[in-house]
Amino acid sequence: MLSRITGLLRETLIARTYGASEWTDAFNVAFRIPNLLRRLFAEGAFSQAFVPVLGETSTKEGQEGTYLMVSAIATLLFWALIITVMIGLIGAPWIIFLVASGFQDGGAHEASLVLTRIMFPYIGLISMVSLSAGILNTYKKFAIPAFTPVLLNLSMIFSSWLLSPYFETPIYALGIGVILGGITQLAIQIPALKKIGLLPKISLSWVNIKNAWNHPGARKVLQLMIPALFAVSVAQLSLIINTNIASHLASGSVSWLSYADRLMEFPTALLGVAIGTVLLPSLSRANAQKDNEQIAQLMDWGLKLTFILSAPAAIALFLFGQPLAAVLYHYGQFTAMDVVMTQHALAAYGVGLIGLILVKILAPAYYSRQDIKTPVKIAIRVLVLTQIANIILVPWLDHAGLALSIGLGACLNAAMLWRGLSKIGIFHENAGWVKFFMKLAIGLIAITVVFHFGARQHDWLELRNTPMIRIGLLMLWLSLAGFVYLGTLWITGFRTKDFLYRAK
Repeated sequence: MLSRITGLLRETLIARTYGASEWTDAFNVAFRIPNLLRRLFAEGAFSQAFVPVLGETSTKEGQEGTYLMVSAIATLLFWALIITVMIGLIGAPWIIFLVASGFQDGGAHEASLVLTRIMFPYIGLISMVSLSAGILNTYKKFAIPAFTPVLLNLSMIFSSWLLSPYFETPIYALGIGVILGGITQLAIQIPALKKIGLLPKISLSWVNIKNAWNHPGARKVLQLMIPALFAVSVAQLSLIINTNIASHLASGSVSWLSYADRLMEFPTALLGVAIGTVLLPSLSRANAQKDNEQIAQLMDWGLKLTFILSAPAAIALFLFGQPLAAVLYHYGQFTAMDVVMTQHALAAYGVGLIGLILVKILAPAYYSRQDIKTPVKIAIRVLVLTQIANIILVPWLDHAGLALSIGLGACLNAAMLWRGLSKIGIFHENAGWVKFFMKLAIGLIAITVVFHFGARQHDWLELRNTPMIRIGLLMLWLSLAGFVYLGTLWITGFRTKDFLYRAK
């Protein structure tokens, strides 16, 4: 929650200071590149392969065996990242062309090139952070890994605030903030790893690197990473294509999508990433112990909790996007047109939000079984269909078409993942899904009515001149929506105890 709140504060500051311009487009393109590789090395292929093997090693070989494996993995990851960062610094112009070919002329191209070189080392820092997070999460130490994004957001906020006046191109201050954030994120992990006795030792000699390469646990992770790389690469290829398309649309399109992304990522990270992060190590241990009953209980718990919390968030993005965008971004250089364009992207994301979140809940069930090939096959199909959707939707909806194609693709991805898990008997047959959805629908109808009237009762753009009143009205309508929704769920029979799960 702190991460998402500070992330919104960061985006509000960027919107107020820089608006939706060629400079913010350049920053978002340059920041997307290390983010892409972060997902490849860290949160994506690496963590999907690493966490299940770490859980298995911890269960079967104890602390000493786990420490040796962690050190071997850290050594290999460190050297892979050194090579990647060097390639990125040298090849920045080609990377910019690949991601945003529409930026080949003018200030946006130059700024994106400089920012890419400033921020590219972030991939090395954040990947080591994610290695640490995988270790801590496996040992159910969730607080530090969850808090680290707060440090990135704060570093960017203070860098933009304090350093911008010292740059001829002020947006470069954000790039400095990203690097400072990566350093602080890594530093905070070290004491936590020491406390559980798993601070890895990174080897610098060739003999030790060779030994790390031959470690059985490390080899198993690398074998699992190969299909995982395809899965993550497919998802990131879709992101690159969408960014490239947006770079050819109206100036500001990349930024409008980015500002909408931030709001979309609030429930996605708070629900999907959080629940998925908790599920993966627990599912991995249950699979290692062949405890099918616990696996079914974990999945039923995670999915029902996800639907209860994500469905109203999807309705909020679809119907209440203008009030949200206006209160968060409509200041300084961010114009009324920028609010409307961001609102269009938010409505499109609202259509597919549940799918985006469900993928993060369903995929760990495959990864915990060390089955990464199935999500790969599904991801490839979804990529093809998403790009077909782009061909149809972008000429009609411009940048919002890109957001809608992502959401629809995620819904299809989630449906195919769910079907695959059903075939292998992951879910309880008596989980009561029909009754659950019928009761949930009543609460969703109630909250839809509140958001529909709330979005139309006030001129949210005109209220720019009275920001405190606008913020107060937003909080009032959100509180009313929450009260009505939770009250309706209580009337239909939902209770808090129904969604509490204590892992073994």
